[in-house]
Amino acid sequence: MERGTGAERPEMPVAWPRTEAEAEAEQERLRPFVDLADPGPETVRHVAGLDVAYEGQSEGDDLTAAVVVLDALTLDVVDQVVVRERARFPYVPGLFAFRELPPLLTALERVRVTPDLLVCDGYGLAHPRRFGLACHIGVLTGLPAIGVAKTAFVGRYEVPAPERGAWAPIVEGDEVVGRALRTRTGVKPVYVSQGHRIGLDNACRHVLRLTPEYRLPEPIRLADRLSRSGTPTT
Repeated sequence: MERGTGAERPEMPVAWPRTEAEAEAEQERLRPFVDLADPGPETVRHVAGLDVAYEGQSEGDDLTAAVVVLDALTLDVVDQVVVRERARFPYVPGLFAFRELPPLLTALERVRVTPDLLVCDGYGLAHPRRFGLACHIGVLTGLPAIGVAKTAFVGRYEVPAPERGAWAPIVEGDEVVGRALRTRTGVKPVYVSQGHRIGLDNACRHVLRLTPEYRLPEPIRLADRLSRSGTPTT
């Protein structure tokens, strides 16, 4: 997969961080490269879902990363890649990206169909340092990226109305960091935040369009299933 075009991109780290302090410093180094003003792609032909499955909470865990690329109109799977690696970083809240990014980046390098949009199972701006997985992978690849999480991580929000499409802002301090978005009527919301090169309105439109039946968008729902099974079907 070729790196996306668009905003200036930083150099990849020479050495992967080994300590919490090094990881936090890397987040601070990369955070200024996040582009939240870009409205994102008006036309998306292919969208990729990203997820990682792992067990336990030790640095030596085996991880299975999955990237599933879908046709954005039909939601048919057009490509999928699984990568298995040993975790390179301990289990630390707020620093999960340093466990999950290495196999995900390897998987993205192996896809044959370059996605126009990445949908990550995790957070983007809705992160203690405003630099979750969706921001991190968006900055490193140059591709538009959205974080869609199953649980809230930071901030406060009002419970949105029960209808599909209803939402409430997630606010931390005086900053809006995402939205609690209802993707199915009467079902608990998901938590959407910008990652890179996409606005929040546009991100939520894509999430709703990619969620025709279940609570989670199809790209990450299928990536979750693939990461757990570890066996591509195409």
